[in-house]
Amino acid sequence: MKRVEAVLKPHKLDEVKEALEAIGITGMTVTEVKGYGRQKGHREIYRGTEYQVDFIPKVKLEVVTEEARVPAIVDTLMETARTGKIGDGKIFVTSVETTIRIRTGESGKEAL
Repeated sequence: MKRVEAVLKPHKLDEVKEALEAIGITGMTVTEVKGYGRQKGHREIYRGTEYQVDFIPKVKLEVVTEEARVPAIVDTLMETARTGKIGDGKIFVTSVETTIRIRTGESGKEAL
């Protein structure tokens, strides 16, 4: 099993969610996060005062799935989350040792 984590621009979330549902992804976890990468934040002006915004609002989407589905998920994320501008985000794919459904005690693939 694999975990696919994507850090995205918040306004792309609905489009990404619909695209993942279209390829059969039925469950995901979404968390509001803040951070920065190469862009190192940006400057804003509020009531005439300029200030530095170090952490940019993002969303982190997580999907745990079978290894065979990872390429389709990554391709879908790349197509739908890309704006072509700085700050589009990142995708991380990591291994998951085990998954256990709390309600039934099922583990592994059956717990997904």
